[in-house]
Amino acid sequence: MELTLSIAIGVLTGSGVWLLLRPRTYQVIIGLSLLSYAVNLFIFSMGRLRVGAAPVLGAEGALEAGYTDPVPQALVLTAIVIGFATTALFLVVLLAARGLTGSDHVDGRESR
Repeated sequence: MELTLSIAIGVLTGSGVWLLLRPRTYQVIIGLSLLSYAVNLFIFSMGRLRVGAAPVLGAEGALEAGYTDPVPQALVLTAIVIGFATTALFLVVLLAARGLTGSDHVDGRESR
C-alpha cells in the first residue's frame, strides 16, 4: 500500500512539473492541479495509513493506541476546496486572457 501511494505521488508530481513547463496556459493549470493532488496525497499519507481505524484522539495518547490522526484529513479536505476555487479562478483568467490576446500561450505570443 505504501509503495503504491509513493509511486502515485511521484507520478503526479512528475506529470505536474512537466505540464508546468509547457508553453500553453491550459497545460499549466492542469499541472498546478496535479501538483496540488500530489501534495494532498502526501499530507494525507502523513496521518498514517490505517484501514478500519477510527479518526479519534483520546486523552491517553492516541497515536500509541492505534488511532488515525484527524488533522491531515481536515487539512486535505480544506485544500481540496481551496484548490477547486483557485482552479475555477485560473480558468476564468485563462478565458479572459485568451479573449484579449487571441493566444493561449503563457507569454501571449506564438512560437515561430
